[in-house]
Amino acid sequence: MESLPIKKFVLETYGCQMNTADSELVEGILLKLGLEKTQDLHDADAIFLNTCAIRENAEVKVHSRLGNLHKIKRSKPHLIIGVLGCMAQNLKDDLLKNKPYVDIILGPDSYRNIPKLMSRHLTEKKSIVDTKLSRYEVYEDMFPSRGDTFNAWVSIMRGCDKFCSFCIVPFTRGRERSRSVDSVVTEVKKAVDQGFVEITLLGQNVNSYKHEKQSFADLLLAVSDIKGVRRIRYTSPHPQDINVELLEVMASRDNICNYVHFPMQSGSNELLKRMNRTYTREHFYYMAEKIREIMPNCGLSTDIIVGFPGETDAQFRETLDLMEKIKFNTAFTFKYSSRPYTRAEQFSDQISEQVKKDRLDEMLKLQRKHTLELNLDKVGNFEQVLIEKESKKSTNHWAGRTDSNEWVIVEKNHSKIKDIIPVEITEASGVILRAKEITGA
Repeated sequence: MESLPIKKFVLETYGCQMNTADSELVEGILLKLGLEKTQDLHDADAIFLNTCAIRENAEVKVHSRLGNLHKIKRSKPHLIIGVLGCMAQNLKDDLLKNKPYVDIILGPDSYRNIPKLMSRHLTEKKSIVDTKLSRYEVYEDMFPSRGDTFNAWVSIMRGCDKFCSFCIVPFTRGRERSRSVDSVVTEVKKAVDQGFVEITLLGQNVNSYKHEKQSFADLLLAVSDIKGVRRIRYTSPHPQDINVELLEVMASRDNICNYVHFPMQSGSNELLKRMNRTYTREHFYYMAEKIREIMPNCGLSTDIIVGFPGETDAQFRETLDLMEKIKFNTAFTFKYSSRPYTRAEQFSDQISEQVKKDRLDEMLKLQRKHTLELNLDKVGNFEQVLIEKESKKSTNHWAGRTDSNEWVIVEKNHSKIKDIIPVEITEASGVILRAKEITGA
């Protein structure tokens, strides 16, 4: 690859944590080619956008960015522009037709081919597309290039077999397949050797992990046993695959965080069925109670969609009612966004944007109330906080998270990033807790 007339690259990431992990994988490939990473678009010989297709707004951002890159390419014809990831998989024909200046279009299962496709593009001087989905690719023998931070994203499985009626992921990332426990353990050990103290296991449905006869609970135990792993988190699970065995494993290990992301999507059985979520409101509530029974003081977050096609006001109220019953620590709430190829796109009873906005505003108000109530209950508690970064509002304070995933602001003292420090919670305001470090502990 020494003959490549490119020296520097820019890699921008849009979307979820899986895309962040994939970008680290791509960066490792490019660095291995001898290329240098830069943040300066005008200094780069190749610019790659790792894209997201989960919501329309994510695609709009990428289209806008590509327009800006086209202007740079006009004055720098040798510049390679690459679109990677889910949007490449979903919109390859549109990109070829309407953005012919895009040189490389790669789906999520094609990153191994980057070196040869770059060479081929430079030889043939035409757009190269590789968006074939694989039933086997898990990048098991490849190691990502991670920055100097506290957390290592570790992808343990790829794809999704759930086919929720609103979700494009099965069409952009293919069917589920899992890495071996041994390969995950090897990568985690390497991350620990590189100084990472928190491991986040990733998958589209991370808890549906299954390799040969080993389950996600088995994998969690294996990672927990690794010396130097101080915290383990995982995302994003599916409620159907949360079970008592998994919760008991989590409760049994101090380095597995006391936190579960538990995506509800709706509190209406009619809508859950229409969404193809494969669980009922009653089962979801039962498991939320079971989580807090087995894991006391567990942080619980969720995802909720408002304005799904056909959602009546009464069904929306059912969702608010279930929120009241469970009281999530945090909720990621979204207006329904129609996605191509999905069943929900074909429904005729779409909800107006104004109704979606009104419902989202009401839901956000309720969630802010719940978050503040739960945070106020923590005032006076003693917690362990992992220092993650400097506070955005004060150079004299750190920002970090508790074991149960609450953000905490604490005065710096002698602590540093990656330290886990004992604190006493002194104040709660909105989603933020304030604390004082317990020195001499």
